[in-house]
Amino acid sequence: MTRDTQTIQDDIAYMRALAHEGRHAPLLAGPVLVAAAVIFGAANLGQWALQSGVVSVSPWAQLWLWIGAGVVFAGVLTVLIGRMKGRPGYNSSGNTAVGAAWSGVGYGIFVTWLGLVALAVKSGDWRWMMAMPTIVLVAYGSAWMVGAAMTRTRWMTMTALLSYAGAVAVAWFADTPAIYLAFTVVLAAVALIPGLILMRQEPSEVV
Repeated sequence: MTRDTQTIQDDIAYMRALAHEGRHAPLLAGPVLVAAAVIFGAANLGQWALQSGVVSVSPWAQLWLWIGAGVVFAGVLTVLIGRMKGRPGYNSSGNTAVGAAWSGVGYGIFVTWLGLVALAVKSGDWRWMMAMPTIVLVAYGSAWMVGAAMTRTRWMTMTALLSYAGAVAVAWFADTPAIYLAFTVVLAAVALIPGLILMRQEPSEVV
C-alpha cells in the first residue's frame, strides 16, 4: 500500500511539473523569427534594388532572389529546429501550439507565393506579387495572436495588431518599389525585435 501511495504521489508530482512547464516555459521561436527577418529583409532590399533600377539584371533575377532566400531560410530553419529540441520547454503546450501556428503560417505563405507566381506567369503580369507583403503580415499577425493567447502577454497582442496595421500600411505603396522598403521596416518591428526579445527570455541551460 505504501508503495502504491508513493507511486501515486510521484505521478501527481510529475503532472504538476508538466502543468508548471506549460504555464511558464518561454517560447523558443525567437531565433526563427530573427532568421526570417534577416533573410527575407535582405531579399526585400534586393527586390527594391532590382525594381528601382539600382541594379540592372534580367527580370527573372527577382524570382531567383526569392527562391534563393527560401532555400537559405529552409536550411537555417532545419538547423534551428534541431537545436530547439534540446532546450527546456520545447514540448510544453505553449511551444507546441505556437510552433504549430508558425508552421501553418510558413506553409501558407509558401503556397500563396507559389499560387501568385503561377498567376503572374500565366497572365504575364507580375504586379500580382505586390500582394505578398500584405499577405505575409496578416499571417504574422494571426500567429502572434496565438502566441498572445497561449502566454497571456500584452506585448504579443500589440505585435499582432502592429502586424495587421502594417499589412494595410504596406499596401499603400503597392504600386511602387517603396513597398519593399516599407515591408522591411515592418518586418523588423514584428519579427526581428520580438524575436530578439524571445531569445533574451530563453533559459540558458540545456537538457
